[in-house]
Amino acid sequence: MSFKIFMINEIGQGYIMTYEEWFMKQGELHANVMKKLEDKTTDEVIEYFEFDNMVKNEPDFCPLYKDNKKCHDMEDLNCYLCACPNFRFKMEGFEKQDGKTLFSVCNIKSVDGAQYIGKDYIHQNCSGCTVPHSAKYIKKNFNRNWFEVMKDVRS
Repeated sequence: MSFKIFMINEIGQGYIMTYEEWFMKQGELHANVMKKLEDKTTDEVIEYFEFDNMVKNEPDFCPLYKDNKKCHDMEDLNCYLCACPNFRFKMEGFEKQDGKTLFSVCNIKSVDGAQYIGKDYIHQNCSGCTVPHSAKYIKKNFNRNWFEVMKDVRS
């Protein structure tokens, strides 16, 4: 068993993907944007990934952009680290807890994180956490290669 993520594509159709599929797709989307920014400085790249700019210039980067909706309730949302380098997932699950498979966790145990608990699964809920979405955090952890920044996410 592996955990599936429900996503919505650019034309509003729902589809299911695994963590691994999502991880690879997000890395590809990020790489495509970065190709356009090869001549930009680190600060310019980080600025480019500000939410309002991404909605305008990269509408296919995130399914929420079509509704001008943010994934986190914060004023200066930056989408460079759409996924958090502190997130950890394991396709077969980390362990069983009360008969449910724990598929994902927060490596820093953010107090703003939570869990989705279903019939037979537990999944990290990052929606209340804004750690990776500030320009300061991104600059501290910056790498033009998204897969390098995210190298510890897959367990």
